[in-house]
Order: sequence, then structure tokens, then C-alpha cells
Amino acid sequence: MQPTLVILAAGMASRYGSMKQIQGFGPAGETIMDYSIFDAIRSGFGKIVFVIRREFAEDFKAIFEPKLAGKVETAYAFQEMEAFTEGYQYPADRKKALGDSSRCAGRYECCE
Repeated sequence: MQPTLVILAAGMASRYGSMKQIQGFGPAGETIMDYSIFDAIRSGFGKIVFVIRREFAEDFKAIFEPKLAGKVETAYAFQEMEAFTEGYQYPADRKKALGDSSRCAGRYECCE
């Protein structure tokens, strides 16, 4: 069985000013994730799971699916700010995640 690489990329990048997760930095426009994915595939990983916000899905698929087709299986898990443990009240004025992943444990919706 081949291992799965899970990439946590649901951040809003508010300090950066745009979606740094898909920003091209490399000499041929590679994203930072491209380097991790390349190394993972070379090391024998058979699947990449992107944990992202639902509104990022189209952009991620447009960028990564053509690059990864035939090389590795891909899947997406959507993390939403509203998906917290039952009974937890998220502060109404809060626009960013709290940084405590334990509050989101088991609250990801998966989509192939």
C-alpha cells in the first residue's frame, strides 16, 4: 500500500494578500506545493489529498489536476469555518480560523 500525502491548504492567506497556495513562485511558475508533491511522488506516495476551502476547489483542480493526471490519485477534503464541534459557538465577528484544529476534529467533508 502506498502512503497518502495530505496537504493543508485551507488558509485564507489574508496577510499575503492572495491565495499563496496556488501562487507560482518557481522558475516555471511552480507553486510551493508542487515541490512537496514532486518529492512525495518520487518517494512512492500514491495519493494526494488537498484540504481546502470549498471556494478554492475550482482553482485547485484547474492548476493541479493537469499536472498530476496519470502520476498520482488526487482527492479533496473541504474545511469550513462553520463546521465545528456541536455546541461550540464561533465568534460572530471572527473572519479567520482560530488555529485550534481540535475544534474541527472529524468535521471535514470529503469529495473525490
